[in-house]
Amino acid sequence: MIGPENSADTSRKFELLVQSVTDYAIYMLDPQGRVASWNPGAYRFKGYEADEIIGEHFSRFYTPEERALEIPRIALETAEREGRFEAEGWRVRKDGSLFWASVVIDPIRSPDGGLLGFAKVTRDLTERRTAEAELRASEERFRLLVQSVTDYAIYMLDPQGNVNSWNAGAERFKGYLAQEIVGEHFSRFYTDEDRAAQIPRIALETADRDGRFEAEGWRVRKDGSRFWASVIIDPIRNERKELIGFAKVTRDLTEKRAIEEQLRQSQKMEAVGQLTGGLAHDFNNILTGISGSLEMLQIRLAQGRVAEIDRYVSAAQGAVRRAATLTHRLLAFSRRQTLDPKATNVNRLLDGLDDLLRRTVGPGIKLEVVGASGLWPTLVDPNQLENAVLNLCINARDAMPNGGKLTIETANRWLDERAARKQDLPEGQYIALCVTDNGPGMTPEVIRRAFEPFYTTKPLGDGTGLGLSMIYGFARQSGGQVKIYSELGQGTTMCIYLPRHAEVGIDETDAALAPHEPNGDGEVILVIDDEPTIRMLVAEVLSDAGYAVIQAPDGPAGLRILQSDARIDLLITDVGLPAGMNGRQVADAARVGRPNLKVLFITGYAENAVVSGGRLDRGMSVMSKPFQMEALASRVQEIIES
Repeated sequence: MIGPENSADTSRKFELLVQSVTDYAIYMLDPQGRVASWNPGAYRFKGYEADEIIGEHFSRFYTPEERALEIPRIALETAEREGRFEAEGWRVRKDGSLFWASVVIDPIRSPDGGLLGFAKVTRDLTERRTAEAELRASEERFRLLVQSVTDYAIYMLDPQGNVNSWNAGAERFKGYLAQEIVGEHFSRFYTDEDRAAQIPRIALETADRDGRFEAEGWRVRKDGSRFWASVIIDPIRNERKELIGFAKVTRDLTEKRAIEEQLRQSQKMEAVGQLTGGLAHDFNNILTGISGSLEMLQIRLAQGRVAEIDRYVSAAQGAVRRAATLTHRLLAFSRRQTLDPKATNVNRLLDGLDDLLRRTVGPGIKLEVVGASGLWPTLVDPNQLENAVLNLCINARDAMPNGGKLTIETANRWLDERAARKQDLPEGQYIALCVTDNGPGMTPEVIRRAFEPFYTTKPLGDGTGLGLSMIYGFARQSGGQVKIYSELGQGTTMCIYLPRHAEVGIDETDAALAPHEPNGDGEVILVIDDEPTIRMLVAEVLSDAGYAVIQAPDGPAGLRILQSDARIDLLITDVGLPAGMNGRQVADAARVGRPNLKVLFITGYAENAVVSGGRLDRGMSVMSKPFQMEALASRVQEIIES
């Protein structure tokens, strides 16, 4: 139990505590509202010394307007009746200036309940109120600014994705008034395809997880029309880092996209013009060599000078080989070449190329091959990959005329969604084959144009400009990509990315069939080609090899023969045939009645109708034009005997 002395001591301690407080005005009022005590905080806020204010009525701290409304009296009556009075408002200092105060008045009662007076606590909130007012003004200015923006749709979403604000730009882009869309889910702006793929949900989850979602795609207006939009979604969090919504900014890029598409078309036409100009130049040279050789062949035969014939035949054949190389590179660039993909160990392929590469780059360049341990296999045409590596090494050699270091490396690469998107590839597992030189490097402009056909930095006559475009087309046709990493003075790295092949059991043997003379035994071969010269040459070489040959100029004529009772052991057909039926369609129709029919396609390029998924159906083969007639006869014998 606290005695009188202890009680007095406690009161004294409380008084000392109150007197030490400067952040709050704490003072007592008698039952009539006259000041009975005064602390340093009260002096600091109000400006009165204790002997100036004790005994004075507290209403002098109120503004004339509040005194006229009898607010001081109402405050004391409320505190006495309800046990507390709380308010905020303007109060007056001794010098007449105003400050914004938070006021609490509590009644003080005796043990028997009688009113002894009031305890009054005042806090100066002027700075806080000013800051809040400035914040509200800033928010209002920002709101007005956002509302006035028409070039961007700027609006807010709640955590579930429902719209809770809407600006003029959003109304302009989307077509909805604020009262029509606030409260609705933002997914209604997405296409049916995107909603089926749950893109709206993924967008919010990505923004929440990664701090931002960015994308471009088609969006839908109120009238159902579509526009191409750039979209940014940012999460909004409170001071406790809790998600309270999303800020969404959308920009209509439809017109910009149309302009970019026009530019791309213009660039395509420029590239086509460059391509056709380069083709015309190179093929005119080749045709001149062929026609000139044939003309001289005729002249020498007429003169009886047959000893010189071989020279012109060799010249014509050399020109044909150059033409074949040129078309091969063009088809590789356009991704139309005929590939023969096989499960390939790239490390082993590089081992087989080692001697050739070292002879090619020469003794002045140090060649280092670093094969990754446990390298995954890839499904690729090994011959075309060898050509690609050889071309890259030649380019690297030419970039280091005074010698240098050339490194070929392989590695396994896992590309996640972000990395794959950067490489323009599907997400997944790849092998990387990289060729690095320490030459002078490339400028950004050269890197940008490096894969263009007939673009070259070499002197006139030293390069066709098709090497890198051929590598690019080959890699893309194989499901991969080629990337250039280079800076001036830092050398160049060219990387070919190829998809990992899941199949095992790679054939590691390199044994080739022993050459032999084709020797038919009267087997019947149907040859379909709309080019009479090719039909004539194929028929003659096969007849000389001992086969019986039937010829047809187009698909319908050949199909009539195939649907007859005639014996046919092998069908040889061009792919691009006239009369509305290509070679693949002829073969498929023929196999309805002849399911085991063997087929050899001869084609200038591999149409999608022929090769599906990089593979031919069982019993089907492909030869690319131009080919040597002797090679055709050998291939026919292999097929018939298989």
